[in-house]
Amino acid sequence: MSESVNINDLFQNAKNEGRLSQASSQALDVVDIGEQIAAAMGVTLTQVPASEIVLVTMLVDDSGSIRFSQNAQLIRDGHNMTLEALERTQTRDSILVHTRYLNGYVLYPYCPVEKAKRMNNKNYDPSLGTPLYDQAVVVLGTVIAKAQSFIDNGIPARTVTLILTDGADAHSTRATEKTVKSLVKDMLVTENHIIAALGVDDGSTDFRKVFKSMGIEDRWILTAGNSQEEIRRAFNLFSRSVVAASKASGSFGQVSLGGFAA
Repeated sequence: MSESVNINDLFQNAKNEGRLSQASSQALDVVDIGEQIAAAMGVTLTQVPASEIVLVTMLVDDSGSIRFSQNAQLIRDGHNMTLEALERTQTRDSILVHTRYLNGYVLYPYCPVEKAKRMNNKNYDPSLGTPLYDQAVVVLGTVIAKAQSFIDNGIPARTVTLILTDGADAHSTRATEKTVKSLVKDMLVTENHIIAALGVDDGSTDFRKVFKSMGIEDRWILTAGNSQEEIRRAFNLFSRSVVAASKASGSFGQVSLGGFAA
C-alpha cells in the first residue's frame, strides 16, 4: 500500500523545518520525479509498529557494463546478503528497506526486511545505461520524503543509503553532480542520514572523485576491484555498517564519523 500523503507537502514541511534548502527543493519540484518517489513510498505509518524507524535504501546499477563484466550475480548476492544481515539483527522490526535500480525500476518500495524481494536473474538483468545523477536525485528525494512522513507524525527517522555503480554518469538528462551535492549536504547537516557509495572497478573511473563531487564523504566511499572476493567484502562492510547504525540511539553523529565498519 502506498503512502497517501502528498509528496510536495512532505518536501514543503522539510523546507519549513530547515531540512531542505531552496536549491534542493527546486530540484525535487518536478512532476515525474514526484511520481517516481511516490512509487517507492511503500508501507503506511499504521503498518509500522516501531517507535523509531531506520530506512535502508539501495540504488543499484543495472547498466550493461555490470553484465559485460560478469558481476551481475555478485551484485545480486551482495544485495541479498545485506537483507539477510538485517533480518538477523535484533532491531529488524524498526527497519524498512527499499531498493531501486539505476534506470528507475523499483524492486520493492519501503517494506519490512522480511518482505523485501531478493534479487535474482529474472528481476535483475543489467543491460541499460548509467543515469547516475538523475536517479541519485530520485532516490535521495525518496529517502527525504519517507523520513519526513514519519517525522511529521512524531516518529524519529534515520536513514542509511547506498549508491552502487560501476561507472561514472553517462546518461543523466536533468541533474548534475551539483544537484546531488545539494541534497546530500542538506541531509548530512541533520546528522540523521548516512549516505554511502560503492564503486565497482571498471578500469578507468575515479570513483572517489565522482562520489566526492556528489557530496558523499570520503569515509563513506568504498571501491571494489572487479573480483568476487572484493565485491563480497564491500557488501559485507556495508551490511555491518547498516547493522551498527540501526543499533545507534539518537542521531547518527558517532556512527557517521566512523565511516564504513572495518
